[in-house]
Amino acid sequence: MAVEKVNASSSLAEVIDRILDKGVVVDAWVRVSLVGIELLAIEARVVIAGVDTYLKYAEAVGLTAGPQTA
Repeated sequence: MAVEKVNASSSLAEVIDRILDKGVVVDAWVRVSLVGIELLAIEARVVIAGVDTYLKYAEAVGLTAGPQTA
């Protein structure tokens, strides 16, 4: 995967367009415990992408049911 440098003069619209085109995934997992007792567990996955980008990759990672067969 190639890394592209974004010019500092890019407008906000260009940055948003790039994010929606390529997509961004934030995966976080937090666990809080005290003396071996788990008090809080949080799992979060945030996906920011355009509909076309999401649908293109969601099936590959098992997030959609895929094509229906009759």
